[in-house]
Amino acid sequence: MTEPAAARAMPAAPAARRPEDDCVHCGFCLPHCPTYRSWGEEMDSPRGRIDLYRALGDGRVRLDDAVAEHFDRCLGCLACVTACPSGVRYGEILESARARVERERRRPLVERLHRGLLFALFPYPLRLRVAALLIFLFRVTGLQWLVRRSGLLRRLSPRLAALEALAPPLGPAGLAARLAERTGPAGARRLRVGLVAGCVQRVFFPGVNAATVRVLAAEGCEVIVPSGQGCCGALSLHAGRDEEARRMARELIARFEPYALDAVVVNAAGCGSSLKEYGRLLAGDPAWAARAAAFAARVKDVSELLASLAPRAPRHPFPVRVAYHSSCHLGHAQRLQEPPRAMLRSIPGLELVEVPEPDQCCGSAGVYNLLQPASAAEIGARKAEHVLTTGAALLASANPGCTLHIQRMLRERGTELPAAHPIEILDWSLRGVPPP
Repeated sequence: MTEPAAARAMPAAPAARRPEDDCVHCGFCLPHCPTYRSWGEEMDSPRGRIDLYRALGDGRVRLDDAVAEHFDRCLGCLACVTACPSGVRYGEILESARARVERERRRPLVERLHRGLLFALFPYPLRLRVAALLIFLFRVTGLQWLVRRSGLLRRLSPRLAALEALAPPLGPAGLAARLAERTGPAGARRLRVGLVAGCVQRVFFPGVNAATVRVLAAEGCEVIVPSGQGCCGALSLHAGRDEEARRMARELIARFEPYALDAVVVNAAGCGSSLKEYGRLLAGDPAWAARAAAFAARVKDVSELLASLAPRAPRHPFPVRVAYHSSCHLGHAQRLQEPPRAMLRSIPGLELVEVPEPDQCCGSAGVYNLLQPASAAEIGARKAEHVLTTGAALLASANPGCTLHIQRMLRERGTELPAAHPIEILDWSLRGVPPP
């Protein structure tokens, strides 16, 4: 039977618009991009990388080492997303580009071994705890002093030297810290929330999780910390290891689903940005798409959740000058600029000061400072100099990687500046105790 003419003339449905199609090359992103500021290279700017991604898709360029390096050298800080007037979803483009690099490019052996070490360690809390114990022994035996004094590790491997330099001071109490699975609220219950304990946060900054539980309980929240939870997949997702990230996301969702929760609370900015993307990450999985979307809809940064609650617990004076570092994955990815600042301003006597160029990345960016140590040090040096101009006695940072990296940059300039998560500072105020 002959097809009707009207049917033959029916135009095909337009293809879905791709994120890279929204870029109009206006250049608003350029002054906000840390790598473009460092090198002035178009292919190391957001619009340049978008051009490369388009060219790969169109077959105009092939994925060689030079092209892959431009994607590797991006921090993924998303300052360009905040600056972009066209709403380009650069984060999605970068994730897709890096996933393609991981699938199609075989990295040199040394690089494969280094990346393999990082991703066999950081997403696994139990392995991190063993590593933390070794770092503790490394420090107390004097080996750390000897290695740093000799400079031998820097000469042998700048990447391993960067990893060693980030190690925070750990004590037996921190290594043994554990959280109760349930903490009851002070007074009438307002919310029932689950806490994502994290990986680096749980092992290297246990005080942040403990402070989070105490503050939430003081503000009337019942806090559940599901046992057996692992990594959220943020590091893997940002590095192009998307299947690994999906597996970790499914496992984490399954840990939280048995509890009837009003919110899922996270206190690490990089983790929070990925948790809120679970719906998109698992959209193509029929068995998990709806579950992931429901989970993501309940995710709140701790400052975001507290901003939605009228303060119940009294704040005691905390007279100190605090410089607030705005983590990229809190300020740019989650668009949470005001809540952490408001949380700090609610403390009597606290003087909150801004770090100059607050939208600029510190250079940590997940494991970027361990994969691109030279670039991370250059970017981190700018941040450290800006922090020093504030004259603050304390640095507030809502991401563990930022805290470690900025403190390392300050140490290299002969300065020791204490740092704390904003929730720790609020916890000190609520309890009326001086910081340790």
